[in-house]
Amino acid sequence: MAASPKTIRIVCGLGNPGKDYELTRHNAGFATIDALAERFGVRYWKSEGGCDVAIVKTHYGLETHEVILAKPQSYMNTSGGPLSKLARAHKVSPAEILVVHDEVDLPQGRIQVKWGGGLNAHNGLRSIADKLGTRDFSRVRCGIGRPPGKMSVADYALRKLKGNFAEEFLVMAQEAADAVEECLAEGVESQL
Repeated sequence: MAASPKTIRIVCGLGNPGKDYELTRHNAGFATIDALAERFGVRYWKSEGGCDVAIVKTHYGLETHEVILAKPQSYMNTSGGPLSKLARAHKVSPAEILVVHDEVDLPQGRIQVKWGGGLNAHNGLRSIADKLGTRDFSRVRCGIGRPPGKMSVADYALRKLKGNFAEEFLVMAQEAADAVEECLAEGVESQL
């Protein structure tokens, strides 16, 4: 029998570190974590296990518990290493992890909560599944749509966004942060 989602203890946003990647579609996960950090009033980030982390307090039902916001500081395709180190250090099971990532198979701006399943050729998800030894973790998928014309997915996902594209991207990050907060407050299963 496959595992099912548990109370979320780590929210991990996927992206690439550094200024060059900040406003790129591939950094939807980092942008969402930044939006959450702002909402929770995070003032302090520390480096742990290869991730930038901040601990926030959230409510699940009548209980208050701590949730780790994490941004792996390796590149996307090796993000499973830092996340798995962080999870081991805090004794967090894969079923207690929520990963926020960009998704080309969803229309631009669409947000979807998902439990387990395929990896859709997403190198960040593949790295996480490999390092955790399972695909049974929760995801918030941030739709970026398919590239126009013959543009490669990599060029499309890593292109710096400007003007309306940047504004739409930041709105999507806020909507993804809403979805994460709903998962934290009501449980992932309530959002599926």
